[in-house]
Amino acid sequence: MKLTRRGFFKITGAAGAAATVSRAYAAKASPAPEDPFGCLVDLTRCIGCRKCEDACNRVNDLPPPARSFEDPTVLNRPRRPDEKAFTVVNRYFPGQRDASNQLVPTFVKIQCMHCQEPACASACIVGALTKKENGAVHYDVTRCIGCRYCMVACPFEIPAYEYHDPITPRVMKCTFCFERISEAGGLPGCAEICPTEAITFGRRKTLLAVAKKRIQDNPARYLQEIYGEKEVGGTSWMYITAVPFEKLGFIDVPDKPTPRLAETIQHSLFAYLWSPIVLYGLLGGIMWASRGNRPHPEDEEGDRR
Repeated sequence: MKLTRRGFFKITGAAGAAATVSRAYAAKASPAPEDPFGCLVDLTRCIGCRKCEDACNRVNDLPPPARSFEDPTVLNRPRRPDEKAFTVVNRYFPGQRDASNQLVPTFVKIQCMHCQEPACASACIVGALTKKENGAVHYDVTRCIGCRYCMVACPFEIPAYEYHDPITPRVMKCTFCFERISEAGGLPGCAEICPTEAITFGRRKTLLAVAKKRIQDNPARYLQEIYGEKEVGGTSWMYITAVPFEKLGFIDVPDKPTPRLAETIQHSLFAYLWSPIVLYGLLGGIMWASRGNRPHPEDEEGDRR
């Protein structure tokens, strides 16, 4: 198939448009708030009392658990947050032993990480999930259409769904006590009740400084790592520990925000009506090819100029 000069300019013009769109989205500024609220969880201080679970249940008016918050047998198996429990504490035995040669447990609180660039909000096609300036990934039930793309997108597998409610089901997850922390001096219920101060609430940059100072001052007590500082672009909830995170059920996620790749592909296809341009370009190519090698009168005239 002969490529005419007119056809060459059409192709290079389209390629230039594609490159422009790609560069525009590659240069897109991060939507993450500059210094939101966050929580630092010090796993060396957690004693597994589950008072944080109890407080979360009361603050969010969740249904009572099947077993009491004082029942330690709940810790015998790992759990995940669900539509009736926004946070859970799990117990791990990573191998450390005490002076009596007994295995030392490490307790891990799990909840929504409130990512700086949340994949759930990026996946939500109606804007029901949004990252707020105070750090919370906020859910607006009046906008939700129940598509559950957020559940698929979350790298931490957190959002749950009220499948048992056929009339008004909701996506359920930790709210970061949005209303409470929106008020001056307000604390999340879990951070307020923690008896060992294993949960510290504050500005994210301040919490990172606190975490790094604890690690620096006690290098034998902590690993040189803060989970949540960089994972998926950073999260509002962060952890420090004496035990490798991979032994405590933490999910290995990339540092790059997960919405970036999906948004780049999605926006490159649909922004500025790019998708119709591709479609019409393909149709034009098919029509051009169907003409065979017979040159178009306009091309012949153009080539003679």
